[in-house]
Amino acid sequence: MNKIIVIVGPTAVGKTYISVELAKKLNTEIISADSMQIYKGMNIGTAKITEEEKQGIIHHMIDIISPDEEYSVSEFKYDAEKIIDRLLSENRIPIIVGGSGLYVNSLIYDLDFGNTKSNKKLREYYTYYYKEHGEDALYDKLLKIDPVAAEKIHKNNIKRIIRALEVYDITGVKFSELNTDIRKKSNKYDCILIGLSMERKVLYERINQRVDEMLS
Repeated sequence: MNKIIVIVGPTAVGKTYISVELAKKLNTEIISADSMQIYKGMNIGTAKITEEEKQGIIHHMIDIISPDEEYSVSEFKYDAEKIIDRLLSENRIPIIVGGSGLYVNSLIYDLDFGNTKSNKKLREYYTYYYKEHGEDALYDKLLKIDPVAAEKIHKNNIKRIIRALEVYDITGVKFSELNTDIRKKSNKYDCILIGLSMERKVLYERINQRVDEMLS
């Protein structure tokens, strides 16, 4: 079965270094599974890898769209799987680095994103509501409808909140329950999952240092 390597863990735990070193040893390429790093220009706060840090390793799914463009997880899945399949056809093991749980899961599991299409009017309504009332009010809407999804989505992630509200309005199904019954291990890839962790105090120190570097 086709193997892929997936590296996950919290911010500043060392995913970038590990993935680059592994990619050098395996002569392969890296696919970012981060829902914010796909946007061009959004460097502060996303901790995008620098050219120096890449060490010549090709990285995909970074800086691919403008912040004002719509880009769904289903589109990410489609684009990422094209890269994965190409690397596998070259007898190379792709490395996926996350990032965003939903993006990672879209590649590990068989998740169906095709049944709920976007609704422009709903998006415009919730965007207007956010601009008029602020992120707390928008987040409270999701919290009342789907507390499970609200717990997993940061209140600053306006796009995800609006999408979750949109899905509920269209289908009547909570965003957190959308794939509950259809999640199963994907038989397309044999996933080698590497989870990185670190003592909390040290991790927080590294996160604070990273924030200082991004703002300097």
